[in-house]
Amino acid sequence: MTNLPLKGIRVADFTWIGAGSFTTKLLADFGADVIKIESRERLDSLRLSRPFKDGVSGVNRSGYFADRNTSKRSITLNLKHDKGQELARQLIATSDVVANNFTPGTMEKFGLCYDAVRQIKADIVYLAMSMQGATGPHHRYLGYGLTIGALTGLQFLSGLPDREPAGTGTNYPDHIPNPCHAAFATLAALRHRRRTGEGQFIDVAQTEPTVALLGPAVVHHAVNGELSTRSGNQRLPAFPHGVFPCAGEDSWIAIAVHSDAMWGALLGVLGGPAWLREPALSRQDGRVARCTEIDAAIAIETRSWDAQALMDSLQSVGVAAGVVRNAADIVCSDPQLQYRGHWVYLDHAEMGSAIYNAPPFRMSQSGATPVSAAPLLGEHTDDVCREILSLSSVEIETLRCVGALT
Repeated sequence: MTNLPLKGIRVADFTWIGAGSFTTKLLADFGADVIKIESRERLDSLRLSRPFKDGVSGVNRSGYFADRNTSKRSITLNLKHDKGQELARQLIATSDVVANNFTPGTMEKFGLCYDAVRQIKADIVYLAMSMQGATGPHHRYLGYGLTIGALTGLQFLSGLPDREPAGTGTNYPDHIPNPCHAAFATLAALRHRRRTGEGQFIDVAQTEPTVALLGPAVVHHAVNGELSTRSGNQRLPAFPHGVFPCAGEDSWIAIAVHSDAMWGALLGVLGGPAWLREPALSRQDGRVARCTEIDAAIAIETRSWDAQALMDSLQSVGVAAGVVRNAADIVCSDPQLQYRGHWVYLDHAEMGSAIYNAPPFRMSQSGATPVSAAPLLGEHTDDVCREILSLSSVEIETLRCVGALT
């Protein structure tokens, strides 16, 4: 694919685990030559994370790792070795972006902090995305998606009233706010460099994009001095607003009524006892006052419906509704995702044909699928050494023998 928008951009990718790897995946899938620098001594944790293809574990069999590292090349360097560090510097000299998501101080140990890298490539775009940023009293704290969610208040707001914080069931900050903000910042810095010739140091504190998700709770406290608490699926003053049972085992539908007109349309489809049509309940405040009764009555009506049929019926009259899908539904039977070609299958060198997400947006003049499957550990070490670093086979073998290449 020759028309990808980031073709010609090279990224020296020191990131690992979730948010960093997803950031550089977004760049790689749109044409950047992302070279993932790995170590056999300290593996990227995602390589050891479930699910494994066919249930067989292995450093090249993680579906989690594979989905976060499409379209990249992998080399294995020993950054504790002087010659390994020299190879990293040579690679950086040919790169446009250097990316890492280590705790501050880690890249300094390798002699690859921003000031040192800028001496190698003056116009480099240097992305650092630690948990709390490069400065401040907590900048050296270690963190992952779970702890970021806790520190930012996301964990506190997730769950049911009068229950312990439940969280989002996944490392949500790693998947949405942090990689997207980091990728946007990188693209902005590349545009600035193209216009001015100047590089940038991008300091992403992963707590801050996650805080941006909590706008209503922050504003509610700032303006009203009140603390938002866990409310499950309810989002007052919208009501009803929740998940209701449907016919069949573990079958559910989400319904969100944001206006009095929607309430009338909902009753037109569901029917239900006459008291639901009392004048007081035609207004949102009246429904909220009797929310427990109304939720129970709606649940009785939805139990007799097939979830898909009910969603179609409600959508047809302007009521926001969605089937609660599981993974099998999403992969095998979601007509919208299938129409848009969201799922792609790529041939992986060890796992064979495996499923991947396409980029979650489409561009009219560019392809919309990953360029290649995730790399094997160190799969492209020799290729990168020959093509980019201009090393001979003898030199490569020598570096491998002395432990600079692993």
